[in-house]
Amino acid sequence: MRIYVNGDQHEVEPGTLAGALDILGYGGRKIATAVNGRFVSASLRPTTRLVDGDKIEVVAPMQGG
Repeated sequence: MRIYVNGDQHEVEPGTLAGALDILGYGGRKIATAVNGRFVSASLRPTTRLVDGDKIEVVAPMQGG
């Protein structure tokens, strides 16, 4: 299945947002996510099913001043 993460195309097996994030190296990281423009909280990632063509945004907090 083809998904887009921050504009980059990725091929992943059908599944959940949490599974895709693990495969793509985001597992366990403090991030915010959205699927097709809708915010998805960390608690909902394991039950949020992805479909072909979904657009996922991943934002990680940055420190600095």
